[in-house]
Amino acid sequence: MKLEEQLKQRSGNQCELCKSTGALKIYDVTPQPFGDASDSLLICDTCRAQIDKKAELDAKHWSLLSATMWSEIPGIQVVSWRMLNRLKQESWASDNLDMMYLDDDRLAWAKASGDHENDAAVELHKDSNGNLLQNGDTVVLTKSLDVKGSTLNAKMGTVVRNIRLVEDNTEQIEGRIEGQMIVILTKYVRKQNG
Repeated sequence: MKLEEQLKQRSGNQCELCKSTGALKIYDVTPQPFGDASDSLLICDTCRAQIDKKAELDAKHWSLLSATMWSEIPGIQVVSWRMLNRLKQESWASDNLDMMYLDDDRLAWAKASGDHENDAAVELHKDSNGNLLQNGDTVVLTKSLDVKGSTLNAKMGTVVRNIRLVEDNTEQIEGRIEGQMIVILTKYVRKQNG
């Protein structure tokens, strides 16, 4: 039986962390000590985005960990422990961590990735006012900028539509000014609402 079929059968076609029935995908819990279905979970996009620190941690979403953490499946135990650690400023998560038991091997596995650290320190693209930026947003320059390697001077107040986030640098976005694609520092833009 293929891994995906095994996980669908095991989970009853629900996210193994939050019980959502939305789009479900295989998530491999790294590192993978067993090399079988106990290393992998079937989870929803919401859980995946927060586990991968691509979305802000939503404590309400994770409240089902109070039940999930008791699973006998090693991968579910490990991810539950990691997420409870990231949420430990919440009293319910801290209480659950106090009750949860992992043997030495599973605890070492849970700590191996470092995912349980840097709780809510999700790196997100934010404008000069701290507003969250997303792909496709429109921003306004808060400072006149000379574009390196070009004679272009982007004036303060210039509107930049349909921006793209620079994946590996939360301080940079890309946008088109006068037909030229340039990299702009997020501290020099403010998000235009509406």
